[in-house]
Amino acid sequence: MTPELHSFLGLTAGGFHRVVYREWLPEGGGQGNERTVVCVHGLTRNGRDFDALAADLAGAGYRVICPDVVGRGDSDRLADARGYGYPQYLADMAMLIARLDVKQVDWVGTSMGALIGMMLGAQPKTPLRTLVLNDAGAVIPKAALERIAAYVGAEPVFEDFAAAERFARTTYAGFGQLNDAQWRKLTEVTVAETGNGTYGLNYDPRIADAFKQAELNDVILWPVWDAVSCSSLILRGAESDLLLEETAQEMTGRGPKAELATIADCAHAPALMDTDQIGIIRDWLDAKAP
Repeated sequence: MTPELHSFLGLTAGGFHRVVYREWLPEGGGQGNERTVVCVHGLTRNGRDFDALAADLAGAGYRVICPDVVGRGDSDRLADARGYGYPQYLADMAMLIARLDVKQVDWVGTSMGALIGMMLGAQPKTPLRTLVLNDAGAVIPKAALERIAAYVGAEPVFEDFAAAERFARTTYAGFGQLNDAQWRKLTEVTVAETGNGTYGLNYDPRIADAFKQAELNDVILWPVWDAVSCSSLILRGAESDLLLEETAQEMTGRGPKAELATIADCAHAPALMDTDQIGIIRDWLDAKAP
């Protein structure tokens, strides 16, 4: 199954930028499908992280949309790095939903993508029908932010693909116990060829500027969570340092009172490549289908 590549123009104070997204359609097409799922990736990742999930959901009749948030993957890099932040991401994703020409969408977000979804789901008249949060929630601990700040924004150059894969296996060890084929796939979407036989990371390193300029502290988002109105599911890596168990448990008792699935042998964040993890999401969405 091969997705279709599309794009739209987002807008900042400095001008327009192109946001690329991949559309996975079920057999027979699916524009206007009432079962449209938007999958949004983590801070340094891109929409290709969802290839396995998207193919499975499309096979089950869903239309699946996987954007590269601006500054990542095939989307444009911003001329002014000060634009990298949630206000811009929210505006771009609202424009994406409008572009899809549907009344509602189901949202699956990993880490940053989960927080974007949570913020959209907290808005009055939200177009989000359901919300799946992959290892992020109402409290982001300072220690997890410090861990991320230690590597985000780095500009390593890998002399060959094998070196890039070693980097991916180390940096993203929290994604879980992937097999060799899955690590290769993850590496392929993590890096891009530089043109001289070497590889670099597939995102704008300036997305790290916000980490470098701000004093890091716990991020408290309980008012946002309490305002979310759509049915919600939380996936938590059993060893996660970003979504602590006590936070996840509290999220099941307040706000939209999410259901919780804990993923063994994962930290931050489950890769959503494993058939069991994919099955949890598919079965939950099927149960919530209109």
